[in-house]
Amino acid sequence: MSMLRQNPDLWRAVPLFGALGDPVRMQIVARLCGRGPLSIARIAKGGRISRQGMTKHLHVLESAGLLAASKRGREQIWQIKPEALAEAQHSLGLIASQWEGALNRLKAFVERNP
Repeated sequence: MSMLRQNPDLWRAVPLFGALGDPVRMQIVARLCGRGPLSIARIAKGGRISRQGMTKHLHVLESAGLLAASKRGREQIWQIKPEALAEAQHSLGLIASQWEGALNRLKAFVERNP
């Protein structure tokens, strides 16, 4: 928790990772990344989730800043916000560098104290 308090970039990424922590929402993000902007019907195609359930998941992703919706006729089209994915990637990079530093310190300690 202290790592989050020390780094505002990581703190801002918490909603992103919270939203991505659900398997259905991860599938939605993967589908939109692979196929581009889609309607709710196309996102839900082949799945076992109701339109109402899909709408709830889409709104969670939108609230976390991962998706944006626009109207095309009567349909609402959903698309990924690439800057949100870039922020998540940046946060993972920060975490990875902190782990690398910790592992290097551990290695140095073990080598000095056999």
